[in-house]
Amino acid sequence: MKTATTPLSGQRRGRLSVRSLAVTAMLSAVAFVLMFIEIPIPMLIPSFVKMDISDLPALLGAFSLGPVYGIVIELLKNLLHIIFKGTSSAFVGELFNFTMGAVFCLAAGLIYHFKKDRKGAVIGSLVGCAVMAVLSVPFNYFLVYPAYEVFYGMPMEAIIGAYQVILPSVDNLLECLMIFNLPFTFCKGLIDAIICFLIYKPLSPLLHGQK
Repeated sequence: MKTATTPLSGQRRGRLSVRSLAVTAMLSAVAFVLMFIEIPIPMLIPSFVKMDISDLPALLGAFSLGPVYGIVIELLKNLLHIIFKGTSSAFVGELFNFTMGAVFCLAAGLIYHFKKDRKGAVIGSLVGCAVMAVLSVPFNYFLVYPAYEVFYGMPMEAIIGAYQVILPSVDNLLECLMIFNLPFTFCKGLIDAIICFLIYKPLSPLLHGQK
């Protein structure tokens, strides 16, 4: 049986849609700015891999609006980055950033969508971190690091050598990615999730349009 749509319910959906778009735009802008705040951790991973929290706004969007909005925020963040800063890797870096962030938000947001409580948010975040970390290995191995060779003129021996400065026993790219990049990516997502849990409640009125 179909329910008739009243003018009031239509207006409410319209307000929700406008609010969702406004929140998405705001979070995308914040994520774009956060992309410029990169922190190298040379004692743990080579300096060309940097820590940032630009996935945080997308995770907030995935929890408050739904996983699709989190993906849209990741997309807009990278599009803004390309428009205002350009690309030095033929869009490979931006594609990697978008894909990893989208996977993170999709997994976390979907689980939270079906279990909307703190436990669901925690499980979703951990699963999102794990999926993002695992997928970062083949993406880096087959796409990102070969692009480094082409666009940055970094021979694979030099890339592996940067890892060997920290751990001399590593001798191939896959080993480097498994030992360094996989746990680094997981921890990066975990930091985003922890900050999200700390600020979600204070930001909830803004994210949900509550007074």
